[in-house]
Amino acid sequence: MTSRTEALYANLRQMIAVLEAERQALATLDADELVEVSRKKQLLCDELEPVGADELDELTRELVTTASALNEVNRRVRNLLAANVAARLEVLGGSRAAYSAVG
Repeated sequence: MTSRTEALYANLRQMIAVLEAERQALATLDADELVEVSRKKQLLCDELEPVGADELDELTRELVTTASALNEVNRRVRNLLAANVAARLEVLGGSRAAYSAVG
């Protein structure tokens, strides 16, 4: 394994760990951790940016697939949380049409 491949492997393993931490932060609604995780994800994305698909071997492709699946699950959880907040705010504030008619 070349040093570039080793670095790629390490970055992908780290991304998986960060995505797992994000899942935990979403589960506990830990806003501080979510901010930190977002920062870490961006740093790792910056590290992974110069890597092309042709540089992946079987092991790193599996890591990319795992990270992608974790990211998708987290995206769905974030969207569900946002939808729940929107629904709660809608109930609290009434419908927009009713609010506009009053104001």
